[in-house]
Order: sequence, then structure tokens, then C-alpha cells
Amino acid sequence: MEEIIQEKISADHLLYVSLKYTKTCDIIMNLLIRWRRLIELSIEKILIHAKKKKKISSIPTNPISSINEIKKLFGKDKDFLEVISLYEMFRKLKELKTERIGEFRKNVTLKIFYQGKEIDVNLEKLKQYADLMDKYVNKVKAFLSS
Repeated sequence: MEEIIQEKISADHLLYVSLKYTKTCDIIMNLLIRWRRLIELSIEKILIHAKKKKKISSIPTNPISSINEIKKLFGKDKDFLEVISLYEMFRKLKELKTERIGEFRKNVTLKIFYQGKEIDVNLEKLKQYADLMDKYVNKVKAFLSS
């Protein structure tokens, strides 16, 4: 859990300090990658804990199987599943087409083209994602302590 919290602290710093002063799409991209790492770590820890508690028979080795296993474990939790679907986008960030809008300005936006949709990642969207991540980390903490 310590590693997950460290990733969260680093991501919060990027969002509330670095982005506030620089307002570049590189910071937004780094923040999304930091969140991806946080989710990867938590998925790994959740699967190990679920195996110990005999909720799953084996720990999947590839990421897609891990995601599917997590979806089975938390099938009823909408917020959790929303974070997992975000993670699926974050995993592909490097390959996705992106467009930078209004860098170094108040309304800096990273436009991401994902699954035929345009996703405008601006400060508002990042705050929504941050709220989701807070809830997610709390749920992971609760699951790992059960």
C-alpha cells in the first residue's frame, strides 16, 4: 500500500503544483502516466490479496487478463470500473494521437483521440479524474485491509 500512496502523492504534486505553474501538455501526459502506474500497482496488489483470500484461483500474467479478473472482483462498483476503463486508455497513451491546445495558458488542454472519440483533458477533467483516483485509492485500501 505504501507504493500506491507514494504514486498518489507524486500525482497530486504534478496536478496541484507543477501544472499550476507550467501549464503544459507534457505535465498532463506525465500525470496520466503516473495515474497509470498507480492503477497498475494497485491491480497487482489486489490480485495478490485476492489469491491469498482464495477469491481467485491464480494470478493472471498478462495485463488484459488482470483487468478482466479485476472486473469480475469489482463488477458492481461503478466508480471502480470507471477507473479501470480509464486505465485501459492510459495504457495506450503513447500510441494514441494527441493534440496540444492552449499551452502555457489557463485553459491548457490535451486532446486525446481514443476509440473514435475526442477526449479533452483539461484542468476540469483532471480534477474529475483526481476525485475518481481518491475514491479508488480508498477502496483499494479498504480491500487490502479486509
